[in-house]
Amino acid sequence: MLDPGWLAALSAIHRRGAFDLAAAELSVTPPAISQRIRALEERVGMRLIRRGQPCEATPEGLRLIRHFDEISLLERQLARDLPALSAGPAPLRIAVNADSLATWVLPALRACEGDFLFDLVIDDQDVSQDWLRRGEVMAAVTAHPGPLQGCDTVALGSLRYLATASPDFMARWFAGGVTAEALARAPSLIYSGKDRLQQTWAARMAGPVTLPCHRIGASQAFVDAALLGLGWAMNPETLARAHINAGRLQEVVADSALDVALYWQFPRLVAPALAPLTRAIRQAAAEVLVPPSAA
Repeated sequence: MLDPGWLAALSAIHRRGAFDLAAAELSVTPPAISQRIRALEERVGMRLIRRGQPCEATPEGLRLIRHFDEISLLERQLARDLPALSAGPAPLRIAVNADSLATWVLPALRACEGDFLFDLVIDDQDVSQDWLRRGEVMAAVTAHPGPLQGCDTVALGSLRYLATASPDFMARWFAGGVTAEALARAPSLIYSGKDRLQQTWAARMAGPVTLPCHRIGASQAFVDAALLGLGWAMNPETLARAHINAGRLQEVVADSALDVALYWQFPRLVAPALAPLTRAIRQAAAEVLVPPSAA
């Protein structure tokens, strides 16, 4: 059996990026953290942390971190049956895309606040599954249905996006129509270099085109930037609809919604421990997303 204190130190160093920050999180001294990692590396016979700025776990270290996370969740499940064992909410790291966080995920987390302490990794839905595959999170909202070895997948529905811009922006950049030439000149907005939504929509409308873009890494700022006429963007209908109804935004092309299917994935081993959150995720998604059968 591996010492849980060793595994906790490994996890904290990787997620905080430094030995001293890990020591502060675990309320021990930096030398104590170093001793734990040295003992763990001697026990398994390999290096588990790459020292640097930041410190990061090796692939073997990530596997042990996942093992530690699974143990923590299983112990939380056991505490439901044996209350005397309860030590409070279990830490739970989840990968989720920013638009889901801004539109429907938070109510699900709120419904389970007594069970978990959430650590959210914000990344694009097209790559969030990679966090789960590497063992850096215990669950993910992802655009990939899988299959992912050892994991269960729950179809949630589709987040509907509308290409939106302010009326002034439309008059300035698209007065002659939404053509490939116009799209190649009109500034767009992207969340990050991984964000392909605008490019996907533009290709559907006008064929392959290279879009000029502003990079803005926040969902609500996307809407605000579109309202100000900084660029056009794919905004979740949930965030854009009131502005469209009020005339502050308009669809770049009418009836051209882009639906992105989303899935909830997690290791099968911890499915019982995650069951309350899975129920809350499904319920919250059903209130906002386009149902899977209608997507």
